[in-house]
Amino acid sequence: MSRVGLAPVSIPEGVEVNVNDQNVVTVKGNLGELQETIDPAISVEVNEGEVNLKRHTEQKDHKAKHGLYRALINNMVEGVSKGYEKKLELVGVGFRASNQGQRLEMSLGFSHPIVFELPAEVKVATQSERGQNPIITLNSHDKQLIGQVAAKIKSLRKPEPYKGKGVRFVGEYIRRKAGKSAAKA
Repeated sequence: MSRVGLAPVSIPEGVEVNVNDQNVVTVKGNLGELQETIDPAISVEVNEGEVNLKRHTEQKDHKAKHGLYRALINNMVEGVSKGYEKKLELVGVGFRASNQGQRLEMSLGFSHPIVFELPAEVKVATQSERGQNPIITLNSHDKQLIGQVAAKIKSLRKPEPYKGKGVRFVGEYIRRKAGKSAAKA
């Protein structure tokens, strides 16, 4: 039994949730609008400030989708009301980041700077202080999109285990390895 799918999604003030006859859920809020197509095996009901999801059968696939779609709708409601934020830290000598609008330019130790174009839904800010690692802050109302963009930026220079250099999330723990040890004769 899906325990996640059984829990109702509460709708905060200022958020509007609509379901059309093709099972497309539209969530509107003060930060934006999101849509998700729901599998026909799951029915969505909006009533009295909450969203309830029901499945028609007890098949394993339907049980899994029950919890999945409840979580997706909850993320959409939270995104258009509060929004999401991801912070990335550039660890390494000479690593820099700057932005101009939706264009993020990073120097990650390669022979050339990396220019990354961000989608319109993701807002970016960079912070560079002397003696501190540069920080890239991403904000969006779409949790899936901001996670995908952050993962793509991180994949440009993954943190390596010996010195810890690379792009990582703020507060992320990098498991370190010992380097070569001197030969004992």
